[in-house]
Amino acid sequence: MNTILNIKESFLAVVITIASCTAAVAQNDTVKYVGKTLSNIDYHHGQLSPAVGVHATQIMRASREHPEKADGFGWTYNHQPMMAYWNNTFFVEYLSDPSGEHIPPSQTLLMTSKDGVNWSMPKVIFPIYRIPDGWKKEGVEGVAKNLDAIMHQRMGFYTSNDKRLFALAYYGIAMDEKDDPNDGKGIGRVIREIYKDGTYGPIYFIRYNKSWDKSKSAFPFYTQAKDKGLKKACEEILSTPLVLQQWVEEADRDDELIPLQKPYKAFNYYHLPNGNVVGLWKHALTSISKDEGKTWEYNPLRAPGFVNSNAKIWGQKTSDNRYATVYNPSEYRWPLAISTSNDGLNYTDLLLVHGEISPMRYGGNYKSVGPQYVRGITEKDGTPPDGNLWVSYSMNKEDIWVASIPVPVTSVVTENANDVFNNLPDGQELKLWNIYNLSWASAKIEKKDDGKKWLTLRDHDLFDYSRAERVIPFAEKVEATFTVKPEQNNHGLLQVEFQNRQGLPAVRLVFDSDGQLKVKNGARHSGVTKYEANKEYTIKVTLDVKTRSYTVKVNDEKESGAKIFYAPVDGISRIMFRTGEQRYTPNPDTAPDVEDYDDLKNTGMEIPEAVFNIKSLVTKKL
Repeated sequence: MNTILNIKESFLAVVITIASCTAAVAQNDTVKYVGKTLSNIDYHHGQLSPAVGVHATQIMRASREHPEKADGFGWTYNHQPMMAYWNNTFFVEYLSDPSGEHIPPSQTLLMTSKDGVNWSMPKVIFPIYRIPDGWKKEGVEGVAKNLDAIMHQRMGFYTSNDKRLFALAYYGIAMDEKDDPNDGKGIGRVIREIYKDGTYGPIYFIRYNKSWDKSKSAFPFYTQAKDKGLKKACEEILSTPLVLQQWVEEADRDDELIPLQKPYKAFNYYHLPNGNVVGLWKHALTSISKDEGKTWEYNPLRAPGFVNSNAKIWGQKTSDNRYATVYNPSEYRWPLAISTSNDGLNYTDLLLVHGEISPMRYGGNYKSVGPQYVRGITEKDGTPPDGNLWVSYSMNKEDIWVASIPVPVTSVVTENANDVFNNLPDGQELKLWNIYNLSWASAKIEKKDDGKKWLTLRDHDLFDYSRAERVIPFAEKVEATFTVKPEQNNHGLLQVEFQNRQGLPAVRLVFDSDGQLKVKNGARHSGVTKYEANKEYTIKVTLDVKTRSYTVKVNDEKESGAKIFYAPVDGISRIMFRTGEQRYTPNPDTAPDVEDYDDLKNTGMEIPEAVFNIKSLVTKKL
């Protein structure tokens, strides 16, 4: 009987959702994707054209073997990062467990940066919380014994009306690795102030779960604070529906403070010019509020045209008075892409933000591959002065990343590259370059001993590579000239690829680990010339799409005869420099997350560093 009732209730819910969706679409008052571009999940980049100038930076690379280079603890489950900008500083908060989701102990850490590129070591801002022995969780078997809380939060920061910054987090209870710490039967939400000198105030609870025995709390309730400013900030939070809606997953299921008490996850929002609020939830669910989140016009529905599975979606107004959503446009957690809109409702394009998947080095409970759980900076939590759109996300629930996306967002450049890095203004050298910059495989401008600036790719990461990419005007006939100075010729490699708009390569040159400069001919490679360490090589490549042919000239040597593309393309639009072989796994047929996933071999190994310096890239359309 109960089964039949549940089926009927589920069917009714589906009917109501469809009806709501139809009504909302008919009114033309809901977020929707009206573009034609879709991602191809056979490729980590989805075959999407990149948003020009995105700089993706790995700010914390997990390492159990080298904690001093990671988080100081060697913990390998790191997830749910969130961002703020305050006091001329970027802040990223994320939660961390030793190896897997929902397996204690758990803590929340904070990182800071003045420029978004160079980040501090993580510091604990919300520490491990011991659950009193003997505690029983309603409806769950077992009794707490030497058990620590699990941290989970969809809200990391709050900037008060008097411009003070507070961090927030939530302590839940998981009696075992399959128990849900976000079932409303946890401990409660905590808050503490971040001071301008980088220190933190005391921790207080701002909201308890009603099933929790408050007398057992390790921190006081906020009303006991002597700081009137903190109490005022807490009252602001507790009276702001759009802030409180972020709490729904962990809060009591009937918490009277939460406006929409339904299991819609990972809420975020932005305002439209008419004052309406667009709400976004996991699975690309959306609705509209006309009263600052007190009520919603319809039950959240899947935004028409959006493709998104069970990872987060982020939306915001951009500095050019347009709008953007950043999310995984697939049933998988790759790629990470951005879509833009003129009016905040109709989204028209789909461009690449992060198109790489690092190997998952460490196994763990509920770990998923890909760049995921993206979060930006909310309307109240600061505006970076560069006008860029900044987002944070985790890779494989393991490493923490940020990406800077230039505004206005575009995939097109109108002028050919004339990038002699030493001649470009400081800080603007990579304005039109897309950078994949890792802790152990960096891609950045470096000033050498002679005082000149080079784009330098370094790599001592066994599992990953650095990468720099330049979008150029689309053309069928192109000449590209670049100068490279490798610092070694007996290890490492540099691949240089010429690609079309979708990232499909036609030509690849390789500075290989055997001291040979090679080109890819189908499944094989053929030698062009030997190369030496610390010697400059100026290479001119002339490509013709219609004849599928190209020539190569190195320094003053004679130009090669015509060579054939190893894959046909419709034109050349991107030039890629990469310090490793392109990855193709995982893919749509890769086995899903498994509990007994083993760590990869040699997770702590550092390989000899390979360094490739790029002096310039100049292109012209023929």
